[in-house]
Amino acid sequence: MPIGHYIKEIGRGARGAKPLARAQAADLFGQVLDSQVTDLEIGAFCLAMRIKGETPEELAGFLDATNARLAKFSTTTGRPLIVLPSYNGARKLPLLTPLLALLIARGGFPVLVHGSNTEGLDSTRVVASKVLTALGMPARTAIDRLADDEVAFAPTALLCPGLARLLEVRRVVGLRNPAHSVVKLMQPCTGDCVVVGSYTHAAYADSMAATYALMGSTALLSRGLEGESVADPRRRAQVDGFVHGQRVALQAQQAGTLAEIEGLPETIDVDTCVRYTRRVLDGALPIPEALARQVEHITHIAHAAFGNAGRVGFP
Repeated sequence: MPIGHYIKEIGRGARGAKPLARAQAADLFGQVLDSQVTDLEIGAFCLAMRIKGETPEELAGFLDATNARLAKFSTTTGRPLIVLPSYNGARKLPLLTPLLALLIARGGFPVLVHGSNTEGLDSTRVVASKVLTALGMPARTAIDRLADDEVAFAPTALLCPGLARLLEVRRVVGLRNPAHSVVKLMQPCTGDCVVVGSYTHAAYADSMAATYALMGSTALLSRGLEGESVADPRRRAQVDGFVHGQRVALQAQQAGTLAEIEGLPETIDVDTCVRYTRRVLDGALPIPEALARQVEHITHIAHAAFGNAGRVGFP
C-alpha cells in the first residue's frame, strides 16, 4: 500500500514531524525494501527522515523489517560471530578495519565484515573490500558457514538487495538516510553475534545505544575511525558494551591525541594498507594499543554474553 500517510507524519519538518511507532516503522521500511513504492515516495521518505532524525523506536522497526529480509551467515561451531560494518572507508589514515578483523580471527572468532561503497563511485576513499581482496579474501558471492578463525567480506547486496538499493539513494540526493544507520546496527547471522558499532557524532551514540537496548543486542559501541568500526589508534575513546541490551561501561575517554603511532604509514593506498597489515600480523610491527584494547573488549563482551563460547585467547 502507499506510504504517503507515513510521509505525512514524518515530513512536517524538524518541529512538526511526529515519530512513528515501531510497527509503523517496520511496515514503512519493509515496503521500501521490497520496492513496493515509487522512487518519488522513497526520495520523500529519505529526505523527511534526514530532517526529522530517527528515533530508537523507529530504528528498531527498521531493523525488524530488515531482519525479516536479511540473508544470514552461520558459524561451524556455534561460537559467536563478530560483525564489523564497514561503510565509510579511509580518507586520511590507513584503513585498519581488515587488520582488526584478522586480529579478532587470530584469537579464534569467526568474523564477518560487510559493506558497500556509500561515498560515490568517484570517491578516493580506500574501502575494506579492496584491502581484503588484496589480502586473499575476495567478497563472498553466497551465504555460507564461517570457521572459528575465518574472516569473510559480504557486500550489502548479498545480505539484503533492498537495503543496498536504499544506500544508493545517497548518490542521487547527496544525503544519508536510515539505511546508513540500519547497516551499522543489523545482525546478519543465524546465531550469537557481537556487533561492533561506531559513530561519528555524539547524537548517533545516544540513538544507537537506545536501539541496542530495545533490540536486546550484544554489541560494542565507540567513536570509530573516519566512520569505520575500528578504533582510532591515536586516541583513547569511550567504549561501551551491550550484553543482551544491558549497557556495560568498558573504557573511559582520555583527552589527548598521539602524534605518532609506530609503523603507521602516512599514505592510505591499498598496497600500503596490505603491507602494514601483514607486517603487524607477522610481528614486524607492534599492534596499535587502541586496536589491542578493542580486541580485548570484544572478547570480554562475547564471554559475558555467551559464556565459554566466547572464551578465546587474545593473539
